[in-house]
Amino acid sequence: MADEKKPDHLKSVPLSLKTALRRARVEGAEQSEAIAELREAEIARLEILEEAIRPIVEQTPGDTDLFDVGLAHGERPRLFIDMIGFVEMAHDRRVYRFLQDTRHGRAIIAESERVDRMVAAITNYIARRLVERERALASDWRSREEPAAAAGRVETASAASGGALSKAQPAAIDARKPGRAGEAIRTFLAMIGALALVGAAAYGAWAYWLAHGRALWSLYVGPPPF
Repeated sequence: MADEKKPDHLKSVPLSLKTALRRARVEGAEQSEAIAELREAEIARLEILEEAIRPIVEQTPGDTDLFDVGLAHGERPRLFIDMIGFVEMAHDRRVYRFLQDTRHGRAIIAESERVDRMVAAITNYIARRLVERERALASDWRSREEPAAAAGRVETASAASGGALSKAQPAAIDARKPGRAGEAIRTFLAMIGALALVGAAAYGAWAYWLAHGRALWSLYVGPPPF
């Protein structure tokens, strides 16, 4: 009778906080169980896809370390193909989404509910990545070859110029080397110079004798000899 007298907006109010907490815990547990079930379903679908693409990855060259397929168990399970490409489930947990991280953001490569279509998309992705790797290796090889070729050309030019210089040096030395006539002329000029020096010294001594020597000789010795 008391409830019938309550207003309509108060009839739905819980009788106690304890009852409200119990209901909230039950709802939370049911929601957690649903989320866990959905997560397990996501992991199961990604595992199916992983098994399907394993044979494709095993066909890649042995020296290629680009692809490391693995399932990451987290709050959002993901199947990684390489460091920048991965597959996850859409919000409905039924559609596969193949994504790639790029410098401009995350891009969707493929989206489908069918495993075979996702395998085809991943196979094409792996092929493109292998081609990009081959081009990068070829570019790196060419960049190493060009400096080596330039160094070889410089060494060849240096050797050629060195050979020409080595051939030209004896000719230059021969050109600088004087002939016999030149040697005779230089010897003659040296002798003339020596004779001139001796003559100048003798003339100086004779002039000194005439100016002072005779007087001194007469004063201390006696009559001069000449």
